[in-house]
Formats: sequence, C-alpha cells, structure tokens
Amino acid sequence: MRPLSPTGGPGGARFAASRDRWTLRPRRRRADPAPSRLSYRLQRLMLSPLLRAFVLRALPAGAVAFFAGSYFLDPVNLDNLRNTAAEWRAAVVNRPEFMLRMMRVQGATEELAADITEVAGVDFPVSSFDVDLDELRRRIESLDAVARAELRVVGAGVIEARVVPRVPAVVWRSEEGLELLDAQGHRVAGIAHRADRPDLPLVIGEDAPEHVGEAVAIFAAARPFLGQIRALVRVGGRRWDMVLAGGRRILLPEEGAPAAVERVAGLDRAHDLLARDLEIIDMRIPERVTLRLTPRAAARLGLAAPPPLPGAQAPPQAAGHGDG
Repeated sequence: MRPLSPTGGPGGARFAASRDRWTLRPRRRRADPAPSRLSYRLQRLMLSPLLRAFVLRALPAGAVAFFAGSYFLDPVNLDNLRNTAAEWRAAVVNRPEFMLRMMRVQGATEELAADITEVAGVDFPVSSFDVDLDELRRRIESLDAVARAELRVVGAGVIEARVVPRVPAVVWRSEEGLELLDAQGHRVAGIAHRADRPDLPLVIGEDAPEHVGEAVAIFAAARPFLGQIRALVRVGGRRWDMVLAGGRRILLPEEGAPAAVERVAGLDRAHDLLARDLEIIDMRIPERVTLRLTPRAAARLGLAAPPPLPGAQAPPQAAGHGDG
C-alpha cells in the first residue's frame, strides 16, 4: 500500500488548490486599540468639571430655555397656553364634589345670623377652591356682636360657621348715643332708646368702656337694692358715682368701690339707710361714712340747707333699671 501524500490520491489536487487559495489571501490588519490624538484630547477635556457641567447641564438648559422663550414670545401661543390652563383648572374646581351651596350659622340669633351671611359676601354656589376660610372668619369676627368664629366645610357642600356672640353687660350713654357693651367694654350694638334694654344697667362717662369690669362688679355688689339704681357715672376719670332714684347719690372711692357698695347694703339692712331723707352718701373715705340730708329734711330739723356738692351733675333722666 502506498502512503498518502498531500498531492497524491484522488483528492490531492483539490487539497492543494484549497491550500493555495488560503495562502494567497492577504491578512487583515488588527485595529490599533490606542485612541487617536483628537479623541484623547476630547476625553481629557471632558474630565474638567466646568466643561462637563457646561456640556451636560448648562447647554441643554440653555437650549430648552431658548426654544421655550421663542415659543412664549409669541402672544398667540401665550394666550393659548393660558386658555388651556384655565380650562383645566375649571374642569377640576367646578366638579360637583367641590361645590359649596350654602352657609349654616350656629350659636347666633336670627338677626346676627343674617348680619353674618351679609358680611360674608359669598355668592353660592361656589367652588371650595375659591373660598378662603381664614379671610371669611376675619370678616365675621369684624362684627361687633361676634367674639369668636370657627368655620369648616362639612358634607353636602355646606360651610358651617360656629360663632360665640358677645353678651351685653351694660348700656353705655355717651355723646354719640346709647350703645351696648360686654363685660370687657367691647361694643356689641347700638340702641335708639334706653327702653330698648331696660334689663341692663346704665353707665355714663367717656372713659366708662375701659372700666366696665369694675362697673359690673359694683352692680353685683348692689344686688340687694339694684332696683333703686339709675346709673353709674364716671367722675373725673378716676371713680364712680352711683345715682339712685330721686337723684340721690352714693359717692364711691377710687379703689375698692365694690366693697364700699357692700358696706352700704349692710347699713341699709341694719338701719334702713336708703329709706331715709338723704341726698348724699359719701363712701370715699373708707374709715368714715358721711351723710348729707336733703334740704327738706334739714329744714324739718331746723338745720341750714347744705351747700350743693361741687361738680355734681344732674341725675340722668330715664336712666335706671326698668325705667323707660
């Protein structure tokens, strides 16, 4: 048997031709893995923080700002955007679940509730997005008759206003007329006639509102003879005079006026002091009670008529508890 040869045998010629074909084809050169000079320089530049921030942030932001500014400089585009935004907002805020249809006032009289509704000035129905409850509360609390108000939105589209009204404590007579004051001296309302509130005591004097608390304490101490009191009058901006029926006066001290009134009530219980013919009961000196007789009582006893009290004022007309 003959040995096989690369060129011998039946397939030798084909093998040789194939070897020659592969041998004659030129080899492909491998790419150089090193970067080019331009690529290297660009990569080095991109390592700079300022350049990276410019390329990755400032440049895109500038491009966006340029195109946005170009778009919004056109008034037509700007109007279209505004109209679209308004339509979107209206579609949301005017949904039925956001609509308010009424306001309910609790803790107030019908008259005060009507005043609150008027001063609120809310045109129902209105969206809850268009109602500022804090501003609405400030409007309601601006009323003299309202001490405090709390507002909230409850179910079924209702604004609930819970108010704490001011309670009138006295009637104040000033040069401008008659007004109701609460225990802190805050104005509650005005009245046309004293007979409109005969259940409240009367105070007179320009500085009376600043001393309403003391006046309330004086009236409380005078409860045993409250029906005889016509008014409390401020004297010299320092103290009170209590005017009784018939023009009689009780002169109260600057300090401790309620205690002085309690002392008068005790003397009246023990000696019927207020039933006697007295014009003045002077309690200004705590250690001494000074009494002044009426001119009729002095004449009956053969005494000289007492001189008029300096600075005395005429008793108020129709000024008392229960007087019209």
